[in-house]
Amino acid sequence: MNYTHPDHIRPHLLFECISGSQAYGTQISTSDIDLKGVYVLPPQAFYSLEFAEQVNSADNNCMYYELRKFTELLAKNNPNMLELLATPEDCVRFRHPLLTAYKPVLFLSKLAKDSFAGYAMTQIRKARGLNKKILNPVPEQRKSILDFCYILSGQGTITLQSFLSARGYTQNECGLSALPHAREMYALYHDTECSFKGIVNSEASLDVALSSIPEGLEPVAYLSFNKDGYSKYCKDYKSYRQWEENRNEARYENTIGHGKNYDAKNMMHTFRLLDMAIEIGRSGQIVVRRPNRDFLLDIRAGKFEYNELLDMAEQKLVEVEQVFQTSSLPDEPDLGKVNELLIGVRTQYYSS
Repeated sequence: MNYTHPDHIRPHLLFECISGSQAYGTQISTSDIDLKGVYVLPPQAFYSLEFAEQVNSADNNCMYYELRKFTELLAKNNPNMLELLATPEDCVRFRHPLLTAYKPVLFLSKLAKDSFAGYAMTQIRKARGLNKKILNPVPEQRKSILDFCYILSGQGTITLQSFLSARGYTQNECGLSALPHAREMYALYHDTECSFKGIVNSEASLDVALSSIPEGLEPVAYLSFNKDGYSKYCKDYKSYRQWEENRNEARYENTIGHGKNYDAKNMMHTFRLLDMAIEIGRSGQIVVRRPNRDFLLDIRAGKFEYNELLDMAEQKLVEVEQVFQTSSLPDEPDLGKVNELLIGVRTQYYSS
């Protein structure tokens, strides 16, 4: 059997729980029910090419990890995996007795500083990126190379488009030749009888076109092409269109609806992760069910200004650094003990 669906691994579960907002205590009426779990592949699948380290449902609301993958991620202090070890009992749907040997104390280390705070920083970067996209939308009408070309005029420049319009030229009637020792500078020629290549060959072009210039023909102007600006614009245009196509419309509408121009759910998780990092560094405890539920839900509801949240997050990042400098946690887990645990649990499962 190919283990490609959660139903395939259900007979081999070690653990299953409700995760996400239900476990954190931050659920709202529209929250999904997310399931996570741990399974052990039967021997024939574990030793064969059918090894499946992770199985997800199509909508990713159900995610299950093979015992080896689960243990590897725990050893790295992966936040999602550590949370499974401390799932509130009202969210646990099944726990095999063998999994009780997996104790947080065996895995928690100072690696949690970077895993939790690093994940939080990822959420902050996402929030900043979204804020930038909302405040600086990229028009659907795509610009061309011609929009990044300028004509030297007196002590300044004018746009190529205005120059062509004023002269009654079309870009196809023009030819360019590169100026030596002058980056992205060109002599511009115009002649309706010459077979010039034009300033740009096609909409897909990434650079201006160069033409063969008849001897004795004098340039009508000198052109500067902002190639770096055009290249950045192309990347930004592609990025924006991809974001527009793939964005979660419900979350985007919520972002627009509260009028603060940030993804409130991302920012809520930022503070949850930072608080959990501080708690782990101080006490070595993983607190999944959040005691500051109301504060987190206020963030999700858009009750704070964007810059206000960023300032608070920066302060918490400083606190995380300070806490882990004096934390009694080991620098990293004892991988020897972790490996013994993994082998022991698998061996017992196969022999039962």
